[in-house]
Amino acid sequence: MRQPIWSRRKVLGAMVAGGACALAPPVLGGPPGAGSPVRGWLLRDVLLVDGTGKPGRRTDVLVRGDRIERIGALSGRDARGLRVVEGGGRVLAPGFIDLHTHGDPLEDAFTPYLAMGVTTVVLGQDGGSPALADTRNAADSLPAWIAAVDRATPDINIATLSGHGTLRRRAGIDDGTRRPSDAQLARMQAILEHDLRAGAYGMSSGLEYVPGRYAEMRELASLGPVIARFNGVAMSHMRSEDADDVRDSIRELVVASGPARAHVSHLKMVYGKGEAAAGELLAFLDTLRGPRQPLTADAYPYEASYTGVAILFPEWALPPTDYAGVLQSRRDELRAYLQQRMEKRGGPGALLFGTGPHAGKTLEQVAAAQDKPFADALLEIGPGGGQAAHFVMDRALQDRLLLDPRVTVASDGSPGGSHPRGAGTFAKWIEEFVVRTPRVPLEEAVRKATALPASILGLSDRGILRTGARADLVLFDPARVRAHADYVHPTRMAEGFDLVVVNGQPAFEAGEPVARAGRMLRRA
Repeated sequence: MRQPIWSRRKVLGAMVAGGACALAPPVLGGPPGAGSPVRGWLLRDVLLVDGTGKPGRRTDVLVRGDRIERIGALSGRDARGLRVVEGGGRVLAPGFIDLHTHGDPLEDAFTPYLAMGVTTVVLGQDGGSPALADTRNAADSLPAWIAAVDRATPDINIATLSGHGTLRRRAGIDDGTRRPSDAQLARMQAILEHDLRAGAYGMSSGLEYVPGRYAEMRELASLGPVIARFNGVAMSHMRSEDADDVRDSIRELVVASGPARAHVSHLKMVYGKGEAAAGELLAFLDTLRGPRQPLTADAYPYEASYTGVAILFPEWALPPTDYAGVLQSRRDELRAYLQQRMEKRGGPGALLFGTGPHAGKTLEQVAAAQDKPFADALLEIGPGGGQAAHFVMDRALQDRLLLDPRVTVASDGSPGGSHPRGAGTFAKWIEEFVVRTPRVPLEEAVRKATALPASILGLSDRGILRTGARADLVLFDPARVRAHADYVHPTRMAEGFDLVVVNGQPAFEAGEPVARAGRMLRRA
């Protein structure tokens, strides 16, 4: 395998003396004070990896305001009044775009995402929309939240989807309802259109969760045309990700999306093994693609998922069913179900609690401490017993899925969450797949984190570093990138991304957050 371009050019040796970051002060006027915006940048001698997948090239980049003004050889005269950064051959790429994120910028700081080069996150996942708690009109809850984020000036760019499960509740549909009335479906369609007009980029569904698991094809298919009218995307945490069922789930997503573009969230095969199985699944996805259906997916470089323990329980033990009543009338049946399901999922040692009273312990440890079989411990914990890491994936299989050119990198994490993907995904992607065990060229690795997710979401002015594009940038030396988060310390921030620029302003620099420069992005 040929040596990567950034290695051949001896990036480390070319760095400017005076520290790994080597960020020069502004040429005129001294360093900007607190709250003072940067007028522009001259980034000199960078290895431009523009997001298209084309080979990187050494050049200069001029940013003025929030847009890229020029790319090419530039002189000192071009830098008057601007901040100058000596790249020393480091990579300059578009800011990474995370298509699947959880959190709320009105409450959370997305510093761990900035630290791994992410400049845009997409919320409203798995069927759940963000909302303002005090919104009187349910139909306005997402648009009101969008307006509130606009006013708040987030630390990162925010995009959102309209969540199908939240749509159901906003339309007055009870969680256990399988066949909403025509009037209720019309209400859902109207609220979805209201959300899309307010700027949502499409709709997400969570068909393995309450209330999405009760939705049938008639309901889901009624929403696809609404999404398509706005050229939105239909993203889904599908009905099942088990190896035996995942193909049916993908097919359901494509059929339900109708004319809308379909996207598989966190593509995986629970219980699956090996690269061959991944290759077969990818080939199946290809059979569902067509001129009007690109069918894309995202994945993350970890073998454990992270979700509520409710996923272990049968539908008849989930809300709106009364769990206490289930224990009283069907305890033995439920115990046998949980015993079998956990054994199939790797046993009690493969479940690590991240929240609740058992956080930091496996189900095996909880059961041992209580001196009872794990199935009995799980019965007492119940479906509302917290979030957990589920070690149910095969690394060789998942790595092969992640390398596919139509699968983008996404974290499915959150700032401050109990899974390392929320602080490590994009750093791990560069560290392990580009540098440590090279399996993908740097340029392709960047494309899968920038231009590809931008095209899926429908961002026309981000994701590719070109003249006229928004100045979301990340400067880094791939050889220095490290993902420090693990399951014991899931919030440890990544290192190696020296400068992260959001809308032309320094958002993260030398290991620290700087300016709050994010925006609430709206679909045009």
